[in-house]
Amino acid sequence: MKNLNINISKYKYAVIGFAVTGMIASCSKSFTDASSNLLGQPAATTLWQTSSDAEKAVNSIYGNLRSYANLGFPAIAIECTGSDDEDKGSVASDATYLNQYNNYTVTASEGQLSGFWVGQYQNINFCNQVLDHVDTMSTVTDANKSRFLAEARFVRAWSYFRLVRAFGRVPLILHVPLTSDEQNPSQSTAAIVYDSIENDLNIAAADLPVSVSADQKGRATSGAALALHAKVAMYLQKWQDVLTYTNTIINSGQYSLFSDYYQQFRIANENNSESIFEVQCNYVLNNSDLSNSQYSQIQGDRDASVGWGFNVPTLNLVNEFETGDPRLTGTVMMAGTVTPSGDSVPNAAAGAPTRYNMKTYVPFAIAKATNSGADQNYRAFRYSDVLLMNAEANNELGNTAAALASLEKVRARARGTSTTILPQVTTTDQTTLRTAIWHERRVELAMENDRYFDVIRQGRGTAVFGPNGWKAGKNEVWPIPQLQIDNSGGVLTQNSGY
Repeated sequence: MKNLNINISKYKYAVIGFAVTGMIASCSKSFTDASSNLLGQPAATTLWQTSSDAEKAVNSIYGNLRSYANLGFPAIAIECTGSDDEDKGSVASDATYLNQYNNYTVTASEGQLSGFWVGQYQNINFCNQVLDHVDTMSTVTDANKSRFLAEARFVRAWSYFRLVRAFGRVPLILHVPLTSDEQNPSQSTAAIVYDSIENDLNIAAADLPVSVSADQKGRATSGAALALHAKVAMYLQKWQDVLTYTNTIINSGQYSLFSDYYQQFRIANENNSESIFEVQCNYVLNNSDLSNSQYSQIQGDRDASVGWGFNVPTLNLVNEFETGDPRLTGTVMMAGTVTPSGDSVPNAAAGAPTRYNMKTYVPFAIAKATNSGADQNYRAFRYSDVLLMNAEANNELGNTAAALASLEKVRARARGTSTTILPQVTTTDQTTLRTAIWHERRVELAMENDRYFDVIRQGRGTAVFGPNGWKAGKNEVWPIPQLQIDNSGGVLTQNSGY
């Protein structure tokens, strides 16, 4: 059963103080630009009366995570399309703007940039309102205050992480903006933004519960805060911190690798033992507010009439998998084959993709009956990622045996009972082991929104993406959306090279 079935429609604009228009909450295919003022207006104050109000406000934070800006085209463009794992997909004439991300010719006026920007600041504004109000509410118990505030800090940190790795310098807003200057802030350096992210995650990890009851699945735990903090520390090359956070998760005993790689991404196995944090997506008959996730629909097989066919795996990615690696079947759905769930995948029509993202796949009969797969959760943080971060940190710190042990856990799950595929990595050379870990990250986490930024933080942008036009000193970040620069009256400035 799904949990955290949050109907955000009643509270969405009562909680958030600024208006957003365009495609942020769209439930139909739209390629229009998102538009908004940057951060908007003072918060509504009539909501914050009862403990129920506080809980509904926190629920709205979670509900907004499945919005179009967070899981739809804006996120796909910014976090996926630039990598060598993913192509635009669909047919050549559809959503051609995505090609600009794939070949690094995107300009500041391209609409998905602003859509992503606005979506993250919408998340942040939800969080800031909770953080500004709940702590002063006498109707909320101290225990609930601590948890609600920690949940808001976790989501705020995640949104700022998504912003800072995408754009570098971004405005850092930690309270509901009240004055005109606060509503039109300048950019902070990436270092300052990262400091704020780490501060939020330190508090969140300390105050969030280690686990949640079955009826609370989908809410953040200390493990989620630690997993995000480990990733942040990895981007900052704070390897001892990565090791500390990942070891804490591993030693907690709260998580384990799900036995079947393919099955862990199916609806029936959502919030499983490997899942550290998932965005809860729901299908409820005749309720479009709950059934608003288009994550699966955008990437579904267009020839099977269950999706639009965007964000498809590349042949380059397919070739990265070792012979016999079952994760290929769990990652790439190929035209003309039969899925492990029994669907016959149609042969591709002329000009249509021959491969689709299996991790967003919903069996065709279910997808056609449930708003094109609106019930499919988004897996944000998985235990296998924690193990691979642990392996990388140990290798960078010279702890070769520990690095190999964590790497082997991931490969052993993929290998299963076979004795002929995915041999155990045994090298003790740090450089060779680093390459093996990076390979494992690519095949294990393929199509999960990490590859593009992984390559950049590894310092391999030119080597991996250069043949497609990626340029060092420019393409480490995307351009600041021109719409936001214009709305700020020039307070925001453009990234170098754009």
